[in-house]
Amino acid sequence: MESKFFSIGEAIRFGWDVAKKNIGFFVIAAIISIFAEGIPQGLQQVTEGNPISVIFALIGLSVSVVINLGWIRIALRFCDNEKPEYGDLFSQYPLFFRYLGAGILYVLIVLAGFILLVVPGIIWAIQFNFAFNLIVDKKVGVMDSLRMSSAITRGVKWNLLVFALALLGTNLLGALALGIGLLWTIPATYVAGMYVYRKLLAQTMPAPAPAAEPAAS
Repeated sequence: MESKFFSIGEAIRFGWDVAKKNIGFFVIAAIISIFAEGIPQGLQQVTEGNPISVIFALIGLSVSVVINLGWIRIALRFCDNEKPEYGDLFSQYPLFFRYLGAGILYVLIVLAGFILLVVPGIIWAIQFNFAFNLIVDKKVGVMDSLRMSSAITRGVKWNLLVFALALLGTNLLGALALGIGLLWTIPATYVAGMYVYRKLLAQTMPAPAPAAEPAAS
């Protein structure tokens, strides 16, 4: 079995190109996200100490999950050379409980790893990180998303750690540019991460070959 491979430079260049060409879309989508998440959060703070604040907290959590799903969908569409729409931010709400379930398990697994000896926590954080992408991309269940993520990252965890550090460094450079650079680096690195997911998915679970046409009689 051939070892899997992806180019960090190629992924970042792809993400940067997408961010540069679609900066207006990303800015407006970010504003929509901030307002959508900010309204229930603001209401929660205003009603702090009142039982109704719990309701607003739950609404805020729900909106955040739906928007996170939407951003994954948007990044996937860019990687597939499609034009995303603002409505994509809220289009994946049917996957809410799958995402929430995977998120809870992911946190528990990574937390257990850090409690054990830190290093397992880092390894498991990388190993199961693509579960959320798979829920949106392949519409798989919680356990399947974790299993498939484990398969995708097998043999490339070290490369993915280096990649994550490269993305962190890119965003730090964006922050140093008076924070304005983050307008480009955050979408660029997010799309770059989805680009790597797509590359590794294709190498792990290649698309089935088209069925052969019947021979002419």
